Amino acid sequence: MHRRRRTALVLTAAIAAAAPLLTACGNDAHPGAAAVVGGQRITVAQLENRVGEVRDAQRAAVPDQGQYQQVLAQTSSLTRDTLHNMVLDRVIQRAARDEGVSVTRNEVQRLRASLEQQAGGSKGLQTAWLQKYGIAPAHLDENLRLQLEAQKLAARLGTDTTQPAFWKALAKASGKLHIDVNPRYGTWDVQKSSRVDAKTPWVREVTSVSGGGPVTA
Repeated sequence: MHRRRRTALVLTAAIAAAAPLLTACGNDAHPGAAAVVGGQRITVAQLENRVGEVRDAQRAAVPDQGQYQQVLAQTSSLTRDTLHNMVLDRVIQRAARDEGVSVTRNEVQRLRASLEQQAGGSKGLQTAWLQKYGIAPAHLDENLRLQLEAQKLAARLGTDTTQPAFWKALAKASGKLHIDVNPRYGTWDVQKSSRVDAKTPWVREVTSVSGGGPVTA
């Protein structure tokens, strides 16, 4: 498997492993919120802005109207998937913090440089992450930081991101955060740390990162 693709898989695995179990249901107690995580609101406006960034990037990358319509059809669940990723980011951050895991800016830069070399440059990497994972260029470093946090968390636990011990840590963090998702966007599976109906291919592809570079899962 190509290294770039493997690196992107860590967080997707979390979503792709989703199955209906225990859900945290949203309600009208938080008007204007797409989700509440750890008492912090992810507002509908924030979600729409994030989705808008992806759509703008997709439109710029695919100037042909017909092809762009195909992209829209292929990413029809973008709003839900984006919210799911925004929630999952916070779950991973909490789990990493609980285990004393941190990531430096230098580590993120090293990983990005490695991936850019594999992708044929910065533009190539941005395009790959946009097309495969729905990550807008402005949030690429953010996503790479999360990838590293997930990998280092798994290493701290003596496992990898495909194993139950890793997902158990995410489920524990998810429970602590009392995630409340607006029903408009689905429900959250606490045990799987995923939106019940979500499918996120990018989590399974990343398994471990060592020395600033991606390693297989």
